[in-house]
Amino acid sequence: MKVVGIYRYPVKSLRGHAVQSADIETMGMAGDRRWMVVDKDGHFLTIRQIPAMTTIDVDHRGTGILLKHDKHGSHAVEAPASDAALRQVKIWKDMVAARPGDPAAGAYLSTILGRPVDLVYLDDPQNRPVDPEFGQPGDYVTFADGFPLLVATTGSLDHLNSHLARPIEMARFRPNIVLDAEGAWPEDSWKTIRIGSVELRIAKPCARCVITTRDPYSGEQPDPREPLQTLGKLHRSAKGGIIFGQNAIPNNAGTISIGDAVEVMEAGGSNLT
Repeated sequence: MKVVGIYRYPVKSLRGHAVQSADIETMGMAGDRRWMVVDKDGHFLTIRQIPAMTTIDVDHRGTGILLKHDKHGSHAVEAPASDAALRQVKIWKDMVAARPGDPAAGAYLSTILGRPVDLVYLDDPQNRPVDPEFGQPGDYVTFADGFPLLVATTGSLDHLNSHLARPIEMARFRPNIVLDAEGAWPEDSWKTIRIGSVELRIAKPCARCVITTRDPYSGEQPDPREPLQTLGKLHRSAKGGIIFGQNAIPNNAGTISIGDAVEVMEAGGSNLT
């Protein structure tokens, strides 16, 4: 088993990019979802509310990012200064202290998205601990939904696609790391895996939502039922959630690359809780 895909998403719910290698920090992939789009009340926004977010491209550049759009050009954004005033923003149930991004970036995004929005930056991920039900003291996460990394396997996607009238690509699920494991759902029985020098704890399966029904580049919805309708028949958690992929927490920092071997260090019963 080896790594066949690595993906980084600099701004939550905007486009991501495949990379050949990535530095893994204990709070997740370096440069992954450190930025987030919020409304004027500070509530996070995603493709769920604004499918057009998928039309905005992002390049990760040193301490900043470059936002790009086919019709609106580009806009460079630098990370806010460490002494910039903090702003409380809400992501799911978490209130997180973040630093406001460049107001001009907010204006740029507002024009594209058709509503007033701001861009915020999480300079200190220790402002957002992982849910203690699934993490340990010292586990932190950026603006990812709840965990530092999402791991998926080609075998599981192949199994799902074999039941779909119109096969879909892995990008629908926005994973960070894709492994070439064979067969359906082998990831369900992993407790700890190692990629190169990086150990990952498999925390819990990832419940899927309507975002998976949208094209990851256009935001269009080819079929509002799929792949959720079929996936719901194939793979659910014990509590009934429709799941694909596993959320993971790094035990240590390191670098991973395409082609790296993957070792299952600890396996056990299914963790589909």
